[in-house]
Amino acid sequence: MTITEPGTLLTPAPDRADWNTTRMGRFLEDVETRYGVRFATYDDAWAWSVENLEDFWGQVWDHFQVISHAPYTAVLEDRTMPGAKWFPGARLNYAEHVLRMLRDRAGDVMVTSRSQTNGSVEWTGARLEEEIARIQAGLIARGVGVGDRVAGYLPNIPETLAAYLATTGLGAIWCAVPPEMGPQSVLDRLTQLEPKVLIAIDGYVYGKRELSRADDLARIRQFLPGTQTVLLPYLDPQARAPEGAETWAEFTGRAGLEPGFDAAAVPAVHIEPVPFDHPLTVLFSSGTTGKPKAIVHCHGGILLEHLKAHGLHFGMSEADNAFWFSTTGWMVWTMGVSSLLLGASVVLMDGDPNWPAADGEWSQWAVMAETGSTYMGTGSAYLAACAHAGMRPNQKWDLSRLREIQCSGSPLAADVAGWVLDAVNPDLLLAPTSGGTDICAAFVGGSPLTPVWAGEMSCRPLGVAVASWDPEGRELHGEAGELVCTQPMPSMPVFFWGDEGNEGYRDSYFGAYPGVWRHGDWLVQTQRGSWVITGRSDATLNRGGVRLGTAEFYAVLDALPQVNDTMVLHFEDAGGMGQLVLLVDAADEVSGAEAEAALENTIRTTLRTELSPRHVPDHVVFVPSIPRNPTGKRLEIPLKRIIQGAVRGQVMDLGVVARPEQIDATVARVQEVIGQP
Repeated sequence: MTITEPGTLLTPAPDRADWNTTRMGRFLEDVETRYGVRFATYDDAWAWSVENLEDFWGQVWDHFQVISHAPYTAVLEDRTMPGAKWFPGARLNYAEHVLRMLRDRAGDVMVTSRSQTNGSVEWTGARLEEEIARIQAGLIARGVGVGDRVAGYLPNIPETLAAYLATTGLGAIWCAVPPEMGPQSVLDRLTQLEPKVLIAIDGYVYGKRELSRADDLARIRQFLPGTQTVLLPYLDPQARAPEGAETWAEFTGRAGLEPGFDAAAVPAVHIEPVPFDHPLTVLFSSGTTGKPKAIVHCHGGILLEHLKAHGLHFGMSEADNAFWFSTTGWMVWTMGVSSLLLGASVVLMDGDPNWPAADGEWSQWAVMAETGSTYMGTGSAYLAACAHAGMRPNQKWDLSRLREIQCSGSPLAADVAGWVLDAVNPDLLLAPTSGGTDICAAFVGGSPLTPVWAGEMSCRPLGVAVASWDPEGRELHGEAGELVCTQPMPSMPVFFWGDEGNEGYRDSYFGAYPGVWRHGDWLVQTQRGSWVITGRSDATLNRGGVRLGTAEFYAVLDALPQVNDTMVLHFEDAGGMGQLVLLVDAADEVSGAEAEAALENTIRTTLRTELSPRHVPDHVVFVPSIPRNPTGKRLEIPLKRIIQGAVRGQVMDLGVVARPEQIDATVARVQEVIGQP
C-alpha cells in the first residue's frame, strides 16, 4: 500500500462554473435566485444555511416536494435545544414518500438481496408495495395502531425493509435488533418498549455456520408476555411457529394460497398522516457503557434530513443502485432505506463478507460488482482491512459503475483513503463521514462541491451548525476541541423512551454547554477548512497534563503491515504520568517471542518518530483481538473499566461486541502487565 500523507489533496473541488452539473449545485443556485445571495464557495453556502435555518429548511421542503396533508404554520417555531419545534401544523408520513417512488418505478427491480441463508432475491417496486400492504393488514388485524411499537428480530433482508415501511406507514413505531444479538442484549432493548408485535426469524447462515435462534427466541418471548410473535422462516423454509406464535404466511394472509395467486386481492397500503415530530423509529445506543438508550427519531426529522443528505450531499437519483452494508440495528441501515426516497434502488446483503475469504465471492466488492452498484455505504474499518491485506478490488472486479463511497464508524486513515482511489476507482467521490445514532445523520462529511483530502472530512453538511469548542465555549481552529452543534437539526431525537422529564436526554448532550449539543468527540478544523475527528473526548489520554487523542495513534499504527488492530489505554495515577498501554492484535506471521519483540521495537520507533516520545507506550501487550462493536468502533472505555475491576455486563454489552469470547484473555493479559486484579 502506497504511503499517503495526511492532508494530501486526492480530489479537487469542481470549478464554480460547474456547480450546475450536480443537484446540490442546482439547489444552491435556486437559493441564490430566490434570496438574492451569491455563494463563491461551498463554505459560503454552508454559512448561509446555518445563519438562515428557516429559509434553508423551507427550501429543502419545497425542493423535494414534501407531501403534507396539512400546512405548517412555521418552519422553526422555537430554536431552544432541547425541544426545538419544527414545522408545527404539518401532517405527513415518511413511508408515503418511499411509496411515491415505488409507484413511479413499479416494474423496476428496487430491492436486490444477496443472502448466505436464502440466496438471491429481487423485488420490483410493485412487489415491495404488495409486501408492505400484506404486513399492514396483518398488523391492523392484530390491533396495531398509531403509537404502538413493532419490533423486528431480523437480518438485512427485503421482508425487514417492508416491515419497517408497513409499520411506520400506520403511524406505529418501528425498532429492530439484529439476530446476531443474544437474548439478554435483545431484552435490554425491547423490554423498554413493550412492543405489541415481534417479528423474528428462526435462524440464519453466517459464512459456513448455521445459527439457530429458536432457543433465544423462546427466552425473549418469556420476558415479553404481552407481545404477539410472528415467525419468518429463514434458516429453514419449513420452520414451524412455536406455540402461541404464528407463521409469516398466516400473518401476511398467504397461508393456503396457491402459487400465482391474484395480487388484485391484496389490500391497499394505508398511510396515516402524523405530526412532524411523531415517533418513526427507535434506534438504540451501543450499550457499551451501560443500558442502551432508546433514542426516538421522528417522521419529519428523518424524512427532511435524509432528503437533504441523499439528494444533495450524495447526489442520489433513480440512476443509482445503492449498496449499504449494515446490520438492522445500526443507524446506517435506516440511512440506506432512505435511498428509496430519491428513487434509487437498494442492494441488501446478509452474511459474512470475509467468507470464504476476504476477496471471495461474498466480499462486499464482489456483491457490488455482481449487482452493478453505484453507491457504497460501508465501515471505515472494512476499507482499512482490505487495504492492509493488499487487496486490489479493481483488478478482480468491474467496479466502474461505483461513483461514491461513504464510510463511517471510525476515522479513515490517510493511507487507506489513498488506497481507495488507487485500488478501487480513481474517479469516485470518497466521503468519510462522522455522525451518530443520536441524529441518524452526519455532523461532518463530504459533498460534490468540496475537495477530498486524505485522512480528513471535507465539510460540515448544509444546515448543520457544527464547531469545535474549548471548555469555555470559545471556537477553536487547528487544535482539538469538543464537537458541538450550536443550532437545532430536524433529526435530533424527540426524546429517549422512558426518560422521565427528559433528564437523560439533557444530561447526554446538553450538560457541558447549556442549550448547545455536545457530542463527545474531539474535533479539529484544519487550516484547509477540512475536519478531523481525533477520538472520543471521554476517551482522551491525559499524559502528564498533555491531551493525546487516540485517533492520532491509530492513524500511524493502522499503516503498519504486521499489525491487524490496536487499542491504546491510559491508566491514571495520582498526578503522575500514569501507565500508557498499547494493545496489539498482530498479523499471523508474527509468531513467537522474538517476532513480537521485533514488532514492538518497530511500533515504539514509529510512534516516537512519527508522533513524539510522549506517545511511546509504557507497555505493549499482544492480545488475541481488539474489542469493537458492529460499526467498527473500538471499545476503549468499557474495556478499561473491566480491566479496572468493573463487572462486564454492567459496562459492556457483549451482545454488540465482535469476538466476545476473547475479552477475558485480553483483560487478563493487560491486568498482568499493569498490576491490577
